[in-house]
Amino acid sequence: MSQQTNDEQDQEMLEEYDFSGGVRGKYAARFAAGANVVVLDPDVAEVFTDAESFNQALRALAGIIQHQSEKVHP
Repeated sequence: MSQQTNDEQDQEMLEEYDFSGGVRGKYAARFAAGANVVVLDPDVAEVFTDAESFNQALRALAGIIQHQSEKVHP
């Protein structure tokens, strides 16, 4: 959550922005249905700086786990 005061927030918003017709959370359900969000611990985030590197490592690990599982449970 932002720790900014109202004065700081007001300075960032330009007068031509008009959200009076906006609907809060209009696309939230659609986004939640199509997104899996994982929060990484800081030490892990230092190693995996983008989604591609994290997914590549996770896929490699998943392959190893699957291979080992097939050995134990043929």
